[in-house]
Amino acid sequence: MAKIDAFLKLMVESGASDLHMASGNPPLMRIHGDLQRVKYKVLENDELKAMLYEITPEDRIKVFEETGDIDFGFELPGLARFRVNMFQQKNGVGAVFRLIPSQVKTAEELGLPPILTKLAMLPKGLVLVTGPTGSGKSTTLAAIIDYANKNRQDHILTIEDPIEFVHKSYGCLVNQREVGVHTKSFAAALRSALREDPDIIMVGEMRDLETISLAIEAAMTGHLVLATLHTLNAPKTVDRIIEIFPHEQQPQVRSTLADALRAVVSQTMFKRIDKPGRVVAFEILIATPAARNLIREGKTYQLPSVIQTGKRFGMRSLDDSIMELLQKGYISPEEALNKAVDKARFLPLVNNKELSDFTEVPS
Repeated sequence: MAKIDAFLKLMVESGASDLHMASGNPPLMRIHGDLQRVKYKVLENDELKAMLYEITPEDRIKVFEETGDIDFGFELPGLARFRVNMFQQKNGVGAVFRLIPSQVKTAEELGLPPILTKLAMLPKGLVLVTGPTGSGKSTTLAAIIDYANKNRQDHILTIEDPIEFVHKSYGCLVNQREVGVHTKSFAAALRSALREDPDIIMVGEMRDLETISLAIEAAMTGHLVLATLHTLNAPKTVDRIIEIFPHEQQPQVRSTLADALRAVVSQTMFKRIDKPGRVVAFEILIATPAARNLIREGKTYQLPSVIQTGKRFGMRSLDDSIMELLQKGYISPEEALNKAVDKARFLPLVNNKELSDFTEVPS
């Protein structure tokens, strides 16, 4: 048994989402959104490096020593999988372990909006799940893949860095490829994917122009493409995709994206106050003809209006989702106000607070 296994078991037993280990500090675990120190001594660089190298694949150690950071997956059989990021920092080596449950939670268990399972049954198009780091994008995407896997008879191909949730083949054949292990890059795997007869392609993250371009192309050529982006809402997601292309290509990309896009699901995580845990608020944009026209015409700033008037199509605004969680008593008025878009709507629900207290400092 690797020495680090004891920390990972403690992480699972404590219900932590992340384990932080950094030279010059004791270990810390993130439990229900808050970092808490583990009762253990300060980690020395040589000790921590030996612990981490014990579980790191040899080829990844070489990359780490050349570049200063790597990602890989690690599994404790019968317990859980972990997404590991190792990095060099001022005091030496550091690492963050993200817990990936061994069982994929279903859409029903997660309480996902019903429209998300309908997206899993689309024959083609681009579906984007977005949000900041740690907002649960991978968990939502895994539930969508799981629903498709159990309700379709198709080929699902995932491209991840690293592989997180492990999917067994049910109704579908599921092949999972890891960047750096099974393929050189997301772009290389996507180019190859078009020759592998997939029906559904899941791209762990659309990081660069080539990956985004190939994902849109795959969606336009008869595949259902599911992907993530680190963006905060639907308008910013559309803008981010278009703006990564050279200026002269943007009008064509805007038109192509309008045709390819099927939905943008943006999520924001909240700490629960009714019980230990966290809960997600969703913003959902469905690519109706009205939404497509706004994307094509470069009027993404009007997409919130489409979302507000598109509830019959399964759309919902972030503020409506936050208000629903607040009315159920799941989240605090203060956090609702802090993460809301229209803060004036939530201000009356918070006692003795000024609106300026919950306004983000301009960057």
